[in-house]
Amino acid sequence: MSGPNSSYDPVQVTPLGEEEVFAMRDAALAAIAAASDLDELKRVRSEHAGDRSPLALANREIGALPPAARKETGARVGQARGAVNQALAVRQAELEAEAEERMLVDETVDVTLPWDRTPRGARHPITTMSERIADIFVAMGWEVAEGPLVEAEWLNFDALNLGPDHPARTMQDTFWTEPAENHVVLRTHTSPVQARTMLTREPPIYVVCPGRVFRTDEYDATHSPMFHQVEGLVVDEGITMAHLKGSLDHFAQAIFGEGITTRFRPSYFPFTEPSAEVDLVCFVCRGSGLVDEATCRTCRGEGWIEWGGCGVVNPRVLVACGVDAERYTGFAFGMGIDRTLMFRHGVEDLRSFFEGDVRFSRAFGTEI
Repeated sequence: MSGPNSSYDPVQVTPLGEEEVFAMRDAALAAIAAASDLDELKRVRSEHAGDRSPLALANREIGALPPAARKETGARVGQARGAVNQALAVRQAELEAEAEERMLVDETVDVTLPWDRTPRGARHPITTMSERIADIFVAMGWEVAEGPLVEAEWLNFDALNLGPDHPARTMQDTFWTEPAENHVVLRTHTSPVQARTMLTREPPIYVVCPGRVFRTDEYDATHSPMFHQVEGLVVDEGITMAHLKGSLDHFAQAIFGEGITTRFRPSYFPFTEPSAEVDLVCFVCRGSGLVDEATCRTCRGEGWIEWGGCGVVNPRVLVACGVDAERYTGFAFGMGIDRTLMFRHGVEDLRSFFEGDVRFSRAFGTEI
């Protein structure tokens, strides 16, 4: 009995031929080289190196070959698969490097640029000055009083002893609302707040009243149809001009610094009697009128700066507001907040306060 013919190969496995294996390898290498990104390379890996790839399927067919053919065919298929895996590793590294380089370009941060791309806002200096003034008087035991911007004619004029023929009532000084028979105006001062306070409270009264007021002034470097005032009112027993002088001296020092005092010059206001203009000793030359042997530009050599008006509350105003003028006396004063700011910070043009440029407001910082 003869033995088996081991040289005879009864199985013809076409995919395991040398040309077919090399064709599979070359197709895989071409696809790997053509992959332009990691996602595409992942797809190529699945197609040419996965479990269902041509080379993987060819590797499974090696078991069907006769023993004599397995070694050579296995080596050929193994070399092809190794070349494909090596090419995949090399291309993977290349694409990862490209992706990282692209990420560094796309996501780079220029640390030389300003970190805050959104400009900061700023509180308006008039707001902070109004609050600072209110804090000064609250620390003295006073209260802050407020009132409407649109005011009754009686409260704006009649209650304050400004008679029907007073020139301030004319269209040249006052904004009147329509219809005129309603007798309503845009308040020309914050004094109506004082009248409202006396009508609604019993003495003693110690209030400070900051706020906006309106007059038909031209809009220029020193005038505005809308500006800001602060007024103070005290009604109590035994109040004199001495109390007024002490209060204003304290106010002046709190705003402009130690050693700043005030002086009174006789004047006339319908709602106070006696009345006075308030002058402020120049906070630059300290009253000398000279700076470095030259005329002080702030006070123009006079040593004093006009600041506001004041006086003892006229008894007619007390009576009109329901206060017993035989028992109580009081004083009142009023200053421009805008003017005070111009003095304090050397602002030369009043319009700078109303133009809305945040760069102007930021220069003042934060009031504490």
